[in-house]
Amino acid sequence: MSEPDPDLEEKIDSTFRNGSLTAAGIILGFSLNFIGRWLSNPNDWSRIDIIPMILLTVGISIQVKVMADLLARDSLIAAKYDRSRRLFLIGLVFVAVGVGVALLNDILGLGTMQMLG
Repeated sequence: MSEPDPDLEEKIDSTFRNGSLTAAGIILGFSLNFIGRWLSNPNDWSRIDIIPMILLTVGISIQVKVMADLLARDSLIAAKYDRSRRLFLIGLVFVAVGVGVALLNDILGLGTMQMLG
């Protein structure tokens, strides 16, 4: 079977993709800033801190992959854009859950890595 002709596939407007790229970049920047500030905290780590760190790392990795996908020339194809959008939301959920778990660990006093100060 031959691959479908990219010229015949549904495409999105480049300005729409550019707006999504900007929003994804800003959210990725916030995610990287959060993990950077958390890692630079001078407190000791405990084993319970591994759980949010894994979630944050996976979520940020997915977001970086999506940024690379959105920067590709073929990202204007609607099916590839929709896939990237779904992946970005999955990455965002991972980051949000990681932050939530880290905050919960901090509030309950389970970890030694304090996020709240």
